[in-house]
Amino acid sequence: MNKTQVQYAKPEDRRWYVVSAADDTLGRVAARVAAVLRGKHRATFTPHIDGGDFVIVTDAEKIRVTGDKLRQKLYYRHSGHPGHLRSEELRHLLERRPEEVMMRAVKGMLPHNRIGARMLKRLRVYRGEAHPHEAQQPAPLP
Repeated sequence: MNKTQVQYAKPEDRRWYVVSAADDTLGRVAARVAAVLRGKHRATFTPHIDGGDFVIVTDAEKIRVTGDKLRQKLYYRHSGHPGHLRSEELRHLLERRPEEVMMRAVKGMLPHNRIGARMLKRLRVYRGEAHPHEAQQPAPLP
């Protein structure tokens, strides 16, 4: 290979990984997942190339948070209509939609552009231990 030739990651090289979020801290799991989605675990990592893998997160309802974040951390959403900004505490969102908490944590750690949006599509988050991706033979995340 010449010095001018660069080898990029190809989409057919993508692997599937599974990680259990049970009894792990939200930010630590999200950081590991975001690194794999970006492809930082590969020797061919290039920031402007989408070379990451698929990640399945299970047991999202068993995630831990430190400190008083369950009460203090707020998540906001807006319907687009004037005066319709809604806020919700982390503990309520964890009860209602724990998958959303993990998705938002990982989304904040990915690039905020089109590549980051494409990376987020490769993340699958499930409430319990079961997931419908056994055919992809996911390996445990190292």
